[in-house]
Parts: sequence; C-alpha cells; structure tokens
Amino acid sequence: MQDLCSVGKRIPKIDAVDKATGRTQYIQDLKLPGMLYGKILYSKFPHARIVKIDTAKAKALPGVRAVITGEDVPEIKMGVYKDNRPLKAGKVRSYRDEVAAVAAADPQTAEEALNLIEVIYEPLAGIFDPEEAMQEGAVLVHEEHKTNVLKMPWKLHYGDVEAARKEAAFVVEDRFSTTWVTHCCMGASGAIAEFDPANNLTIHTNTQIPSLAQKDFLGALKAMGISDRRVRVIKPCIGGGFGSKLDTYAYEYIAILLAYYTRRPVKIEFDRTEEFIATSTRQPTITRIAQGCDANGKLLFRDISMILDNGAYTSWGATTPSVMMMPITSLYRVPNVRYEAKCVYTNNTYAQAMRGYGNPQATFAIESTMDMLAEKAGIDLIEFRRINANQSGDVSPQDLRITTCGLEECMATIKKTLEWDAPKAECEGVGLSSLIHVGGGARVYKSDGCGNIIKMDDFGKVDVFTGATDMGQGSDTVIAQIVAEELGLLVEDIHVIHSDTDVCPWDVGAHASRTTFIAGNAALGAAKKLKARILEMAAKQLETPLEKLVLADRCVVDKEDPQKRIEIGKLLRKAHFSHGGQMLMAEYFYDPANENMGKDFKGNMSMTYTFGAHGVRVKVDEETGKVKILKYVAAHDVGKAINPLLLEGQVYGGVMMGIGYALSEQVILEKGENMNPNFRDYKILTAKDVCPIEAPVLETYDEDGPFGAKGIGEPGCVPTAPAIANAIYDAVGVRIKDLPITPERVLAAIREKKGLDLCGQEVGQKDIGECVVEE
Repeated sequence: MQDLCSVGKRIPKIDAVDKATGRTQYIQDLKLPGMLYGKILYSKFPHARIVKIDTAKAKALPGVRAVITGEDVPEIKMGVYKDNRPLKAGKVRSYRDEVAAVAAADPQTAEEALNLIEVIYEPLAGIFDPEEAMQEGAVLVHEEHKTNVLKMPWKLHYGDVEAARKEAAFVVEDRFSTTWVTHCCMGASGAIAEFDPANNLTIHTNTQIPSLAQKDFLGALKAMGISDRRVRVIKPCIGGGFGSKLDTYAYEYIAILLAYYTRRPVKIEFDRTEEFIATSTRQPTITRIAQGCDANGKLLFRDISMILDNGAYTSWGATTPSVMMMPITSLYRVPNVRYEAKCVYTNNTYAQAMRGYGNPQATFAIESTMDMLAEKAGIDLIEFRRINANQSGDVSPQDLRITTCGLEECMATIKKTLEWDAPKAECEGVGLSSLIHVGGGARVYKSDGCGNIIKMDDFGKVDVFTGATDMGQGSDTVIAQIVAEELGLLVEDIHVIHSDTDVCPWDVGAHASRTTFIAGNAALGAAKKLKARILEMAAKQLETPLEKLVLADRCVVDKEDPQKRIEIGKLLRKAHFSHGGQMLMAEYFYDPANENMGKDFKGNMSMTYTFGAHGVRVKVDEETGKVKILKYVAAHDVGKAINPLLLEGQVYGGVMMGIGYALSEQVILEKGENMNPNFRDYKILTAKDVCPIEAPVLETYDEDGPFGAKGIGEPGCVPTAPAIANAIYDAVGVRIKDLPITPERVLAAIREKKGLDLCGQEVGQKDIGECVVEE
C-alpha cells in the first residue's frame, strides 16, 4: 500500500462545526414565503369502518385553507405492496391510519381544526397476534387479499436438511422472539411541499432515498392527473435515519396534496408523539430454529422458520427476510440450510427498514443456538465457531462469494481484549457473537449504482456532487477524503453537495451499509478521470514524462526531482486562460458487478462482506435481575478504515443501539395502540448508560473497495443481543430467548431455575403474607 495523506486519517466530520454552532438547518428550521402548516388526524380505532366524516366546522374556522379526507383526493397507492394510501377511505386498519388533514395559517389553528373534524366509526374486531392472524377464520385486515399471510415467497432449501439432521451427532432447537423497537431519530420527520404555476413540484423532505422518492412523487402527481412535470427533492440536514427514511410516508403525500389544493407551500412537521406513532418500527419476529453438528463440531444443517408481524400495511419491513437469508445461509460454513418466512397482516403498526435490516433478528436466534450447540457438543464456544468460520475464497450455499474474511482474527481479538479466560467473579459472565453483513453494496433494485460529478475551479478547489445521502454518518467527509487523496489535495479543499436532485446525480439510496463502498468508488472514479487530465497538462507544462509525476501537497510533483513541481491551482489557471482554454469537470457512475437474487434466492448480492465478532463481560444481580455491562468489545473486518474516527463512532453508536435492543427498548402495543410514545416511557439508552466499549479495527484490504474499504454502518448493532444473552447464560445459567432481556425476565428465569415462584418462595411453599406482582 502506498503512503496515504487523507485516507486512513482521523479527520473530524466536515459538518461538525456547523452542527455544534447551530448553523445547520434541519427541516424544523425551514420556512418558505406564504407557507401554511399542515396537521393530520389519526384513527381512534385499530380496525373500523369509516361511516361519516364531517369537516364543515373545521373548514369554517378562520385561518383554515384546506381540509381533505380520503374521499376528497385521488387514490395514491404507496408502500412495497401498494396496499396503503396517504388518506384512508372506507376503513381504518390501525391507530396510525391517517383519516383527514388540514392546512392552516399557523400550527395552532391547524390543530384546532383537527379537533373540529367529526368522524363516525363502526368498530370492527381487531387481530393483533400474527400467529392468530394466520388461523382459518381469523379477522381479515385486507379482505381483498382473502388471507392475512402476504404472498411473498420467502422460502429456500439448499442441500438436504432432513438427511443432515439424521446424520448429526448433536442437535439443538428452540423458539426465539424479538419485539417492536423504533429508530428514535433526534430530528423528527417533516416535509414542505410547493408547486410552481406550471405544477412542477419541489419538496423539502427528510429522506434516505432522494432519487427513489422523486420517482414515487412523480407517481403521485400522475395519480393526481398531473403528467409530464418535474419533481425536485431537496434534502435538508437529516437528524438521524437508521432506515426510518427508506420509504416514502403518508405525511409527504399529504403535504403534496395540501400544497396542490391551496397553491401555497405546506409544511408538515411531526412532534415527538407523532414520530413514535406514525413512523415505522423494526419488524418483530417469532423464530423457530434447529442447528446440528457432527461429533467434531462441524455444522451440518440449519433449519429456520419465521413469522413476521407485518402490521396493517406493507413497507420495507416485509422484505427483511431477503437479508435474513444472508446470515441464515452464510454465517459460518453450513452446507444444508432451510428457511421459510411468513409476513402476516395484523392491526398493529407496520414495519420499516431499520439498521441491520433483519440481520439482528436472525443473528439473535443463530448465535444463541450456536452457544447451545457448542455446550451440547462439549466444545469451547470460541473453538466451535473457529471450526466453522468462513474463510476468504468461500462460496456459501446462497452463492455469496466471500472475497476477504477476517472472522477468525476478530474472534481472536475478542478473546484477547476481553480477557476471555480470566477468572470471573460470582454472577459474572462472558459472551460472544459473530456477524456477516453486506459490505460492498446490495443489489435489491435493478441498479445498485451511484453517480458522481466533480468540478474544479481555477484555484484547485473542488465541488463534488454526489448522489449519496449523508444522514449524520459522515459520508460527505469520507467522500471528501477519497477525492482529496486521489487529487493530492487537502480535505478542506473539497466541498461535497448531496442535497438536491436538480443538482446531484442518481443514487439508489443510503441503505445496506453501501455508501462508503458505492459512493466512494463513484467519487474515486471521477477523481481518477480528473487526475489523468491534470497529469497530462502538467507533463507538458513541466516537460516531464507523465509516469514520473504524482499529485501531492496541492501540487503536481516530479517524484524523482521533488523540487520540480507546479501548484495545481496555477496549472488550472494556465489551462483556463490559454487560447482554446478548458476547465476541469468529470463524471462517473459506479454500478458494482453484484447480482440480483434469482427465484431460488441465490446470487452474490454484494461485492464483499463485512465480518465481525462482539464480546461482552456482564454482571447479573440475582436479587433484581439487572444486567450490568462491564466491558464490551466490537471487532470488525472493515477492509480499510477510510476514517478511523468516524468508523469508531459508527461502531459505538451501533453497539449502544444494539444494547438498547437487547436490554430495554420496546414499543409497547396494547391491542394495536402505542402505550409509550415518548422518551420517558420508551427506554432508549442515554449518555449515562454508556458502558466501556472498545472497537478494534481489522483491515483485510478488499480489492473492490475504494482504497480497500468495506461498508460498516450497520454491523455494530447486529450481534449485540445474542452476545449479551450468551454472557447472561454464562453468568447465571439462564437462557433468555425473548427480547428485550429486561430485569423482570432475567429475575423470573433465575427464580424458575432455583425452583422459586414469582415472589421468591419455593414452589409449593405455603404463602407467608401477601405477594403482589406488578406487570
């Protein structure tokens, strides 16, 4: 590897100062001339027919400019399954269903107008348990589908699982469940829609998919009878994404409809309660898993079936089995694999993409049973994983091609850093979990590409127009480092623009940990084009063979005679102001050579895969069930760390998100109603809950990545829950199979193990006094 000046350096985020000093503008800060304020009325029932909506009083309120219902507007179909619409007509299927909307001169008037809308409902029986929803005769959420089970073919079988099971010396099987959790973005959702006199739409919105959102909004205009017009998506600074903005939401379409009917800009801005209620969660799962190995510990089969609570409508949550297949088929070498997942309609909230995209749910079951199987086989937990570890050059049963793999090195790092074999205090335990995740894009659309345009001015300063979306993860900084490295400039010479579809090229969106790899390669490709032109011009100017020249320190330098150089800005000015002058611009579209999965779900969906191992040391209080994390170590094979500072930040944040998923976070739904839509009752971890975390970085240098890098945005939260569950088992001998692992669950399991009842008395012992158990 050559010596690098920008890549590999701990450079602070280029937007850090603006964010710290309050200069950054979020959607909450934006105001357009003549802007109205929109508000949405939500259903009061989880399942009901809409008998009548009376909007007369709301329309008569001074300051109200528009009131709309599902009966007033064209049918705009939205969502992956196209089973949802922005404003519901005829029937509501969940508490978050949008029933009506208003636009008014100020937020207070809009809120008052909502209270004046009278809706008469005919309540219907609801269904809230996906297993019950699958039964014959169950209440149908969408009658036209004639079943609550979505017709999505999530089913694969590679090898012969039944034969392998008979051959296995050791088999474990069990049931695991995960619950609803939500993204908890600090920046709540919002949008401003505006039409010009020709009906061209501009929408300012928090989105991870500007190019795909543009397409969705064009579809909405077509449904509204507006064709052959432009849609411009402007993305303000996003205060957190984590997958929550990977689809278009009803509030965006409602803002568009209100703007169209009022001919004024309309802003809809969520408060925190709405953010909890009207945005989507991680997909809950019920998993039944069996794994088996031979007498030497070699895995022979893995057999998994899942039921996913789809909620009332279908967003990207229903497609998470496509990513769950990756760890199920390809985490460790396992020759025989069977998997089936059923997504089931209920009257609960519907699910979206969330960091890890199904991988955390699948890995929880896989890695918990890996420990169980190792124990049954009598093999050391780490050695058992080492026996089955993926290796560079492997091709998995799903045809995933493993180019580079540092899994064994990650596990060895965990063992050393966590002091795995050191003596443990009473009720103290250690646990480990591994991961695989896409690290080189993920072809879920026909294109997995990203465009990039670079413009250089006369002074050697660079504007980079990228399709990539920065939502706080620092992609603009990483892109600036890549371009600066290739052009011999400083990071402060690079200005990255990623906020406007009228200016920026196409990109499929910020998901699947793809941005560093895909957008980084796109930026590198454009920079290489410029570099070639700069070297060509400099060779003539310096009268030096081109192959002797390099770009460094803002200059073109003769590497054999470093005194012979020319400043890049000066060179560009000479090129510009010469006869027949020129300016420097270059474009590059990078679409990787990965593959869409076939009907058998085989296909190398990513150019490379990120591996890692997490280890944790915990102490469990047997009197309360509380779990204290003493030390957490998250080791990842990252290919090449473009920016170790930002990489560590991704890992730290991912780990804390994963710990919350494991121990405390849960959206509590009572017959479909969100009972904890606030940060008081939703137990997200805060700064005071941060535990000691170490994030060792292992670099395997992947040939296809920009400067050898892989994606690392999601892996930090993937194996956290099973690592903690395994550590709890090591500490006190109880296996928790349902998330979150609350003190109540741990305490109940400890008491059951000791033969005690919920009051701490021996089972069968005569009660002494009164025992009150609170839920």
